[in-house]
Amino acid sequence: MFIVSSYTLAVVLCFVTMLCWGSWGNTQKLAAKSWRYEFFYWDYVIGLVLFSLLLAFTAGSIGSQGRPFLADLAQASASSILWIVVGGIIFNASNILLSASISIAGMSVAFPLGVGLALVLGVVNNYRVAVQQGSKTGDLALLAIGVALVVCAIVCNGIAAGKKGDSKVSKVDQRKGIILALIAGVVMSFFSSFVMRAMDTTNFVAPAAGKVTPYTAIVLFSLGVFLSNFVFNTIVMKKPFVGEPVSYKQYFSGDFKTHLVGVLGGCIWCLGTSLSYITAEKAGPAVSYALGQGAPMIAAIWGVFVWKEFKGAKKGVYGLLGLMFCLFIAGLACIVVAGN
Repeated sequence: MFIVSSYTLAVVLCFVTMLCWGSWGNTQKLAAKSWRYEFFYWDYVIGLVLFSLLLAFTAGSIGSQGRPFLADLAQASASSILWIVVGGIIFNASNILLSASISIAGMSVAFPLGVGLALVLGVVNNYRVAVQQGSKTGDLALLAIGVALVVCAIVCNGIAAGKKGDSKVSKVDQRKGIILALIAGVVMSFFSSFVMRAMDTTNFVAPAAGKVTPYTAIVLFSLGVFLSNFVFNTIVMKKPFVGEPVSYKQYFSGDFKTHLVGVLGGCIWCLGTSLSYITAEKAGPAVSYALGQGAPMIAAIWGVFVWKEFKGAKKGVYGLLGLMFCLFIAGLACIVVAGN
């Protein structure tokens, strides 16, 4: 299987993770013109499962290093499988809330608040797991400074969100979108640490018996998301946060191109997550997760400059957004140096 050989390559791939995690929301924005986010989310989950299987049978099965996907899956312990599936369920609960927030408040608000909060809390969880497993942890002081700068960036974004100009979304719904993003961030912060428990992040070439490789992890994770979606998304379809209830009959009446946009979104997110797992050995679980969670900066760039979500905003908002970008960049720089 493909294994990252150096810290430098790991950092480069972590930035690809960041781009993927910060960009998949564009597919939801594209589909939203004629498609409810509940429907989009089903397509997204299907894309996630399909791409995870594609990776497992290609990059996860070629070469002479490590265990190929099927052999790795066959030897996985019940506890490892359970940890990963639970991680997928936790992620799915949080991501449905994040998708709802995107549909209400926009990418430039939902991502920095929700995913930014997940970064802060998730780094703590992943660092704790790394210490327990004896994996690479990085410089704690620099890691803490980087996370603190990201917190400041989140605060700036929250203030800017409150100063947005005229919008088709009411103040009540806007507030609901912010609350959903914050709840999503808290829940999302736990999923990665569950998955990391099931992987031997100290040695991908010859992982411990019962532990799994990143490629097996992403497949099991995707299946956890898919199975739990029958519960979570069905509830949201019947009792949506905004708008009228929708049905599966309406979902199956959608055209192929619209479904394909959602599948593409799932593929983009899955690629980013797979790279986050693959780089965990060389960068360490905490650093690989933290760098990938720089995604709010990417999403904010899309939201501000492409989707014009702050058009007509009050005076001073763009100064806050500029400060947010600077703080995110400084925080990510500290995190990179911390793991070297």
